[in-house]
Amino acid sequence: MKAEKESRSGSYALLLAARDSDYVKKVYGGYFNVFVAAFGEEGERWDLYRVVEGEFPGMDDLQSYDGFVVSGSPYNAYGNDYWIMKLCFLLQTLDAMEKKVLGICFGHQVLCRALGGKVGKAYTGWDIGLRKVKIVKDLAPFSILNYLDDMPPALSIIECHQDEVWEVPSGAEVIAYSDKTGVEMFTIGGHVLGIQGHPEYSKDILLNLIDRLFNSNFIEKGFAENTRSALQLVEPDRKCWEKICKTFLKGR
Repeated sequence: MKAEKESRSGSYALLLAARDSDYVKKVYGGYFNVFVAAFGEEGERWDLYRVVEGEFPGMDDLQSYDGFVVSGSPYNAYGNDYWIMKLCFLLQTLDAMEKKVLGICFGHQVLCRALGGKVGKAYTGWDIGLRKVKIVKDLAPFSILNYLDDMPPALSIIECHQDEVWEVPSGAEVIAYSDKTGVEMFTIGGHVLGIQGHPEYSKDILLNLIDRLFNSNFIEKGFAENTRSALQLVEPDRKCWEKICKTFLKGR
């Protein structure tokens, strides 16, 4: 665990399910800094738990946090690795405590799995690049969107996944979808929010990731080139996504 700032206005934990890439370490100092830059505010305390390495908060520490963020990961959310099973148990515990939990990509999927939904390989294959996500704003009792009346009905977000949510848990509401993925966002009560895309990513992080996926033979050359080209044409709505995430985590 690493405490980065003294707690004055809130305490949050990043459950990091991926290892830092060389690029992100060089440019940003690690994914932890990427998340804090996107979702953190001055005076908050953010702690890092590398769950992919088996590093978890103690059960006695959970109550001290106002919210938790579960990152993306190259691992499958439906896998049975020990740390993934332990993460599922932690998420079930946080749900029972009604602690705020924000899941991003893998985090979105593993939240769904832990709370009784179904996840698996995307029926339509990889989704990499910018995706227009349609927001469902007229669902109660989800309160976050009630504070965001100025939010457009559709937002662009960076995506990089080949798995998806097949079925949300009982009691969950699907609050965003796209022409590629049926569950882009879901919520449970006011304390669980899953987002399939990456609100924390900048385009340079995705471009580096595309290069790594191509060099590792996960994607073909033509697909990689077309995705890179398409990224030059539009920008993700990062400010709107950061506002959604901050509003959720901080309850305003």
